[in-house]
Amino acid sequence: MTANDFSAALPALRRSDFPAAFRWGTSTSSYQIEGATREGGRVESIWDRFCATPGAIRDGSSGADACDHYRRWPQDLDLARDLGTNAYRFSIAWPRIWTQDGAPNAQGLDFYERLVDGMLARGLEPWATLYHWDLPQALQERGGWAARDTVHAYTAYVDAVTRRLGDRVNHWITHNEPWCTAMHGHWDGMHAPGIRDLGTALQVCHHVLLSHGLAVPLVRANAAGAQVGIALSLHPVRAASTSDDDMAAARRHDGLRNRWFLDPLAGRGYPEDVLALLGAAAPRIEARDLETIALPTDFMGLNYYFPETIAHAPGRAPLQTAVVTPPDVERTAFGWEVEPAGLTELLLRLHREYTVPALHVTENGSCYDDEVIDGAVHDEARRRYLVRHLAALRDALAQGVPVQGYFAWSLLDNFEWAEGYTRRFGLTHVDFATQQRLLKRSGQWYRDFLRTGT
Repeated sequence: MTANDFSAALPALRRSDFPAAFRWGTSTSSYQIEGATREGGRVESIWDRFCATPGAIRDGSSGADACDHYRRWPQDLDLARDLGTNAYRFSIAWPRIWTQDGAPNAQGLDFYERLVDGMLARGLEPWATLYHWDLPQALQERGGWAARDTVHAYTAYVDAVTRRLGDRVNHWITHNEPWCTAMHGHWDGMHAPGIRDLGTALQVCHHVLLSHGLAVPLVRANAAGAQVGIALSLHPVRAASTSDDDMAAARRHDGLRNRWFLDPLAGRGYPEDVLALLGAAAPRIEARDLETIALPTDFMGLNYYFPETIAHAPGRAPLQTAVVTPPDVERTAFGWEVEPAGLTELLLRLHREYTVPALHVTENGSCYDDEVIDGAVHDEARRRYLVRHLAALRDALAQGVPVQGYFAWSLLDNFEWAEGYTRRFGLTHVDFATQQRLLKRSGQWYRDFLRTGT
């Protein structure tokens, strides 16, 4: 099937297939939608600096304007409310809070207080992500996440935010996708700050996970009764063939792609089989670090987009593996494989192998080349993607997985990191020249499903 083949029947789906208390939402992130990068006391972030690097962003753009959510947030929260959602996931921009003198920026805290109050006024449960990749540039110049001091700067930031908002926000995500922070930012260099060094990436990963562990009790102390967790980007890993080499390669890849995060969070430490391959690139770990990382949380967030197919690749350090493209599979405009069953597979794995107390699908979405034709966006491929992944989520629930919520990525078309404005994931189309919003066919389906139940 291709993205343009709509002949296959869709599964029947009813809202009553899900628990009555199920959370339905959309996800966003600060740098991708807020804009106003020089307003309200906000300081420079690593993404502001990275976007100014020639060739770093596909279309040469930046998040300086994005969706102008900083000014248009009431309209955007109205969109979320009108969809029929009951929860809203957003991220707080550390550069809006951080100041070099150590005192938090009052203007930034005021903005997020207004934003949270706006959610509550519309019946939207706030889900706050504390870090979605936008490190203050001044901290990067002191070593960034590769420096242990950044861990302590992060906890000071978390303390300031949770003290201000802890009486209103009951759900906190410490980090979004540590893989991307560490590996895309410091190994392949496709994300800010654009470093390409495996050892640095692995040290960054360790410090991010350590900062998560230190933040857990801090959030609970400042937000009475709050629930706290982390959101991981995980992928089902398939061997390219049944050969022993490819099967072993898939295991190695899963070790760094998935178990490298899941195992320490579960109290198992970093996978020994992966550590044996890393040699001198392995991170420096101090006493009690692993104990701190493994502090119990209330939930885990799963960001699911696509599976990865792995082949044995001699000479490709450190794992001797390569991600390959299987033929004849459905793909999005981003080239990502569409595989709803992978969502069921991951949820079952988390439940059975890691006994996570509660799970939320904190991101799931698709990119297509949307066009406005006669005042409408008929994104049938995204609608089909949404229906099939919700059916896969229902299958996991039927098998006893404690999934408590689903957040579609994303409410709005936005700045898509290294891809700039060339990729659209939103349920709402954004004309970036005029900032006009237009609910797509997929958004209309989500609204009708949530409001009518079918």
